[in-house]
Amino acid sequence: MHRYTDHHGPEGLLVRGTILVVPGRGETRATYARFGGRLAADAYRVRVIDPPSLDAVDPAASLTELEARLAEAVEDTAPKDGVVRPVVLVGADAGAVALAALLGGARTPAAWWPDALVLAGLPGPSAKPGAAGGTWDAELDVRTACPTHRGRLTQDPEVRRGSLDDVVPDSLVGAAYDSESPLPTLLLVGDADPLADDEALASLAKSLPLARLSVVHGAHHDVLNDLQHRSVAAEVVGFLEALRGDLRPLISVRSSAW
Repeated sequence: MHRYTDHHGPEGLLVRGTILVVPGRGETRATYARFGGRLAADAYRVRVIDPPSLDAVDPAASLTELEARLAEAVEDTAPKDGVVRPVVLVGADAGAVALAALLGGARTPAAWWPDALVLAGLPGPSAKPGAAGGTWDAELDVRTACPTHRGRLTQDPEVRRGSLDDVVPDSLVGAAYDSESPLPTLLLVGDADPLADDEALASLAKSLPLARLSVVHGAHHDVLNDLQHRSVAAEVVGFLEALRGDLRPLISVRSSAW
């Protein structure tokens, strides 16, 4: 049986959607406690699963295993009247690669299939082993400038240090950037992320039929948990709310001095 971490909205409010978070290399479910809590405060049902295990020898099997875990995790959130939609999958780092590769291919959509994707800190095809610097302090510098997030990563005994130097299978990275997913997709990247490939991300955003590429100024690789986490969570909530309204923006700015 797989373990999950759940974040529930305020009592008495109708659930506005179901969010599944897929962590990245070395992360744990606890890594996303702050992010999950923020979305849950806006009445979204948030469930964080364990990060995927991506097998370089048999990456297809890794995706099949992840698909089964996602189906189980989504279906298990359902109250008696069914899963609350929209269902949105949020992936970070290798979790983002796995989701993009899984949902951008030729698989037949299943009953649990999501309505949208959020891909955060998608590592670029040009990212090389050793880019994280080899020491824990160097890896933290790649991940985040947020002192709270740095502390949580350091104090969590289940966080696997040095994991950002793990190789993400080339075939999965290639499949992620060749995605043909018709799903609405929010791409989030920090402009201080040394593992990102800006050109490849821009190309991916242009090739997808319903994509938005949002660049977070000053953010590092852990873009969901860096110093700008409040604004990033607001961007995600804005996407979720627009999704509920057929992607029509709920607010437009007529005049502004900033």
